[in-house]
Amino acid sequence: MDQTSAGPERAAAAAGAFTSGGAVPWVLALCALLPALGTSIANVALPHFAQAFAAPFQQVQWVVLAYLLANTTLVVGAGRLGDLLGRRRLLLLGLAVFTAASALCGMAPSLALLVAARALQGLGAAVLIALSMAMVRDAVPKSQAGRAMGLLGTASALGTALGPTLGGVLLAGLGWPALFLAKVPLGLLALGLAWRYLPHDRRAAGADGGRFDGRGTVLLALALSAYALAMTARDGAFGAFNLLLALGATAGLALFMAAQARTASPLVRLAYLRDPVLRVGFTTSLLVSTVVMATMVVGPFYLGQALGLDTARVGLALAGGPVVAALAGVPAGRLVDRHGARRMAVAALAGMAAGCGALCLVPTGWGVAGYVLPIAVVTAHYALFQAANNTAVMADVAPEQRGVVAGLLNLARNLGLVTGTALMGSVFSLASAAVSLQAASPQALAHGMRCTFALAAALLVAALGTVLARKA
Repeated sequence: MDQTSAGPERAAAAAGAFTSGGAVPWVLALCALLPALGTSIANVALPHFAQAFAAPFQQVQWVVLAYLLANTTLVVGAGRLGDLLGRRRLLLLGLAVFTAASALCGMAPSLALLVAARALQGLGAAVLIALSMAMVRDAVPKSQAGRAMGLLGTASALGTALGPTLGGVLLAGLGWPALFLAKVPLGLLALGLAWRYLPHDRRAAGADGGRFDGRGTVLLALALSAYALAMTARDGAFGAFNLLLALGATAGLALFMAAQARTASPLVRLAYLRDPVLRVGFTTSLLVSTVVMATMVVGPFYLGQALGLDTARVGLALAGGPVVAALAGVPAGRLVDRHGARRMAVAALAGMAAGCGALCLVPTGWGVAGYVLPIAVVTAHYALFQAANNTAVMADVAPEQRGVVAGLLNLARNLGLVTGTALMGSVFSLASAAVSLQAASPQALAHGMRCTFALAAALLVAALGTVLARKA
């Protein structure tokens, strides 16, 4: 009892003054960096996996998909478990699982075992993503939450930007196992720092009287898996199998909602979907993440084929967006603390829409600068949106519900990324009017890029309208 009751005082002391170097936000930032690095560092090695295991691309891509599916489908359940068992202890367990799975990935003797280890790593990543955000409100004063959220955004963007570069270096020098083994010392460092600095859980485990909703977790995981797979084209096209999966996802979601309405201790309280702040936060996060995927889908083709850049310069240009987001994260958080989350969310969405609008108008003759500079505007304002939206959603959530709400917020983001991959990729392909993007002319690709970002701008205007329609 004494340890529990002293939790708030230890939390305040551990957070210290964020501006004077309190350790807790930096530990949570390291916990946010690891999952982002786990996502981006493996993508660059897909050809190497195909060669090492003598497997086709359709099998090798599961090294990436297994991680993303586990991450997406389990993030809400991980947040809820943190609420019930204690966020600090579950975060420590998540770090241990992520680190051990990284070692297993590096030692995997076959593709099947590598995919299984990646799924386990995705489970650990789900815990880290949900609980690092939830613990901000446990450990950092409300007046400084924006800066802490901005720091988490910086860490995530840094992991995304660092992955391809670090992965290329490790591949060239040490081979593909090094991609995963390199995360082991980082995971051990994070585990030691988290053990030392994160405040003990303020409440006794299970103090809200709730129980973990296993049935709801399974139903949600199945529905989300079906949706994610439905959004993944087979052999470059969508067909009857994708439609069948989409229908299965819809049916699974309906069953999940019905189960939540009848369960005494649901995984997701349906009241969350009626709360205007949470509803707007989840909706805008999904829309914005859908837009962000346009930069990842369009960029390589436009820069490489329309502008004629070689592979190295394409990679350098693509890294610009995540680097800008990383640099903007902490300043964005300061703006949120100073001017308020809602006002900064409006400014962020307007800035992103302006950047996408510029991409619709820029002449191809402007070259790389005509693409990179508007993208820098988009990603800088994306960092501001993340800090503002995350702060607004988590601001007044009850302590015993912060884990599951953080999980839902990250779920909305992941679903946006999955949706954006399919939607933006399809629009780009159709607008380029080519049987194969590899065979499309520079003019066709430029037209496809403009159409894709026109849709992106429209989605951002819709998100802006959603925020403005909500009463302050």
